[in-house]
Amino acid sequence: MHKLPGLSEEETEEFQTAVKAGNFSKAISEALESFENTMLNIAVTGETGAGKSSFINAIRGLETEDKRAAPTGVTEMTTEPTAYPHPTYPNVTLWDLPGIGAVGFRPERYLQQVKFSRYDFFIIIASGRFRSSHADLAWKIQKMEKKFYFVRCKVDEDLANERRAHPQIYSQDSVLQRIRENSEKHLRHQGT
Repeated sequence: MHKLPGLSEEETEEFQTAVKAGNFSKAISEALESFENTMLNIAVTGETGAGKSSFINAIRGLETEDKRAAPTGVTEMTTEPTAYPHPTYPNVTLWDLPGIGAVGFRPERYLQQVKFSRYDFFIIIASGRFRSSHADLAWKIQKMEKKFYFVRCKVDEDLANERRAHPQIYSQDSVLQRIRENSEKHLRHQGT
């Protein structure tokens, strides 16, 4: 028997028994109840100024001026891990972590300082060129046997810069492909 994501082995067995008996309504009801009781802590990390807080606000559907929004600005706004509940899914919490390289957060101890064990998975936010700090962080997360997603933000700025620098040969699709391939190459090079 394969355990279903978000369900215990017992809940998976109950789900499969209900499905086999043709009671799809009961199976789905039980699965939804289990998911509603499962807490999900998502860490949003990356370098200072990469757009972590803006990403959290976008995921939560909030404008920067909203009093519930994560503060954003041109200086480091997040100085300690800060929890932001998802407005639609009360069991989902997005954690805004201080930026990699932020004052008081040493790269070699960053994950311990931000209490990495409390998070179910990580979203690494990167803006601009891929840096070794992104790959190092991804490698450390994998070493902890946790999952991560790599999100490249501020791509609109890169596209505008490329359009200005190379107006005759500019191709949005080509630029996006180069960004994607570069990120994948560096992650693979680090063994992630």
